[in-house]
Amino acid sequence: MRIDIVSLFPDMFDGPFGHSIIKRATDAGLLTIGVVNPRDFTVDKHHIVDDTPFGGGSGMVMKVDPVCQAVESVTVDQEVRRRVILMCPGGQTFDQAKARELAGYEQLVLVAGHYEGMDDRVREHVVDEAISIGDYVLTGGELPAMVIVDAVARMLPGVLGASDAAIDDSFYTGLLEYPQYTRPREYRGWEVPEVLISGDHAKIARWRRKESLRNTLKRRPDLLESVKLTPEDAKLLREISDEQGGR
Repeated sequence: MRIDIVSLFPDMFDGPFGHSIIKRATDAGLLTIGVVNPRDFTVDKHHIVDDTPFGGGSGMVMKVDPVCQAVESVTVDQEVRRRVILMCPGGQTFDQAKARELAGYEQLVLVAGHYEGMDDRVREHVVDEAISIGDYVLTGGELPAMVIVDAVARMLPGVLGASDAAIDDSFYTGLLEYPQYTRPREYRGWEVPEVLISGDHAKIARWRRKESLRNTLKRRPDLLESVKLTPEDAKLLREISDEQGGR
């Protein structure tokens, strides 16, 4: 997969993408990341990319022309299956299902806004959709772009090494992840659940599913409304309810 980011601040991406899973993915050729600066498509000597809003108001608005040309510079090949996305607080809220969907494209182009906003013709005519990572205010679209790159990269085959590593992540199946433990078996009297050291893989799998359901029920019960539960899941939820005294 190739991911291109349209940003006024390309240097912001050096740190996050120069370490850990993203770096290993790019080094292995599983992922290619590029950053293009709209300033490179201006014609004035000061490389101005913003202007005052029509109709008045405070702040500056990013101009449509340099953003449009920046996007077009990385979307020349019309045969590529791609998605052009604007980082925008009014967009669809990003979640794991969206990450899986986006991982199916050959190329993503993430447009990071800045200042007080962006000429709305970018949203109307240049991008395919807008995405938000949450209901709060950030200085620009660079951090949301980083979040999306990280989440999508984890979905790509081979990026995590183990084929089922991403499947075990919270939200991948719609539920929160089960608790994880490692050595030592006992620390300050805090012991690892006996089932995990039993060697019985069937019991371990059942325990993990049950604890995943328990964590979701306790911390994010809203997620259970959209998860397709199996008859075994229903049985496990009844057990959890009985253990909690029917609460």
